[in-house]
Amino acid sequence: MPFRAPLTNHHADDTLCPADHKHTSSGKPLHPDCPGRAYTQAICSCGDWDMKQSGKGYVNESRKRHLASHAQGPKVLRDLLRLDAS
Repeated sequence: MPFRAPLTNHHADDTLCPADHKHTSSGKPLHPDCPGRAYTQAICSCGDWDMKQSGKGYVNESRKRHLASHAQGPKVLRDLLRLDAS
C-alpha cells in the first residue's frame, strides 16, 4: 500500500480551509468568505512524519522528499537484499 501525505490548508483559528478557497502565493484569500491561509500541513499515513509551516511550497517539497524515501525502502532491508544478492 503506498503511503499518502495530503496537503491541507488551515486558517489562523486552526479550522480547515476548503479546497475551493483559492489564495495568492502569499496566502491572501481570493474567496470572499475566507480569512486567509495561515499554514499548510501534511501528515503521512506512515504515522512517523508530519509538517506544519506557513510556506505551502516548503511543506509540499518536504512532503515529496518524505514520500520518495518510502519508495526507497528502509536502509536495513536494502542492505540485507544486497547481502543476499551476492
